[in-house]
Amino acid sequence: MNQYHYVVVFDDDTPLELIKKISPDVLVKGADYKEEDVVGYKIVPEIKRCPLVEGISTTSIIEKIKKL
Repeated sequence: MNQYHYVVVFDDDTPLELIKKISPDVLVKGADYKEEDVVGYKIVPEIKRCPLVEGISTTSIIEKIKKL
């Protein structure tokens, strides 16, 4: 079975409309989120919470990209 993984950029304040539109099987967030705080948790079959890694965050990645 082939599995595809995607990261999707969105412009809305939350990804709820996008989640409804694409109907993902899994949503992934950092472990600092409670499952019930993940936007779309009620409509997606599986929520994965990843452990946090000190010094690595979405914000720090974006800041590095901006400096390029």
